[in-house]
Amino acid sequence: GGPAGSIKEDGSLWTWGNNYTGQIGNGATAATSSPAQIGSLTDWGTIRCDNNNMGSIKTDGTLWMWGRNGDGQLGDGTTTNRSSPVQIGSLTTWTKLSIGAASSCAIKTDGTLWAWGQNTHGGLGNGNTTTESSPIQIGGLTTWAEVANGSYFSLAVKTDGTLWAWGEGANGKLGDGGYTTSQCSPVQVGSLTDWSKPASGAGYSSCIKTDGTFWVWGNGESGQLGLGSGTKGAVNDSPIQLGSLTNWRTSCIESSSTNASAAIKTDGTLWAWGSNNLGTLGQGNTTANSSPVQVGSLTTWLEATSGNRAMFGTISV
Repeated sequence: GGPAGSIKEDGSLWTWGNNYTGQIGNGATAATSSPAQIGSLTDWGTIRCDNNNMGSIKTDGTLWMWGRNGDGQLGDGTTTNRSSPVQIGSLTTWTKLSIGAASSCAIKTDGTLWAWGQNTHGGLGNGNTTTESSPIQIGGLTTWAEVANGSYFSLAVKTDGTLWAWGEGANGKLGDGGYTTSQCSPVQVGSLTDWSKPASGAGYSSCIKTDGTFWVWGNGESGQLGLGSGTKGAVNDSPIQLGSLTNWRTSCIESSSTNASAAIKTDGTLWAWGSNNLGTLGQGNTTANSSPVQVGSLTTWLEATSGNRAMFGTISV
């Protein structure tokens, strides 16, 4: 598995798991099986993780990254791995962060979109395929609201509710109607203006609309689209609705090739689907599910997130 991290209510940062590139940020490279606090600061605001690295935006708006950096995905201007959090620049205007397989994206308080890291398939969205080890602005717009960085591609929603995608287009994961075509700059997905919360993983994508409906596209070979056994192996290059419910609140996609998804409804219940050979779905077994199944019976789930071959959730107590 990969690393994991959590921020407590007191603002302290805790991490655990695989650490061979320093991705849990404790200054070492040995794995840990229990949560351990990183430093003593209590101003951590959000945390995001992928297989080999982590990042966080503090409550003061500063951006910090650590872990593997061979593709410049930490954004510190180098390709040197970091086993402790390092600040990216000196700005205090970062607000949204998403970490993918070898690159990262972030949005500032002024609504601008920034990216850094590997760019082989145009995953940075800056119109070329040149890797960048420091954050670069994507276009000149100031209307970006949400971003989700997957495996060599990204999704983003603007303040007008439009959905945009760029990067590697294999398996239709961009949702723009092209099964394999990559895009080096953001392209609009359809023409609707009611998109809200995007999520992206290794080979597929999802987005929740403002009406609470859930939409999926990309590779469904392991049932990870949640569309049921009849469409388990289907590849969809445009968004298709998952069921007919209108009470989906937030979601996440497992970031490696494990092919699992999770989502939380407005009633606080947690649901998961897809591949389950490592117990990723939290069912107490390893049986795959091609439709959403509830995880336990709690109604206090607040947020779902993922690392490499694992899912994590936060509950209210």
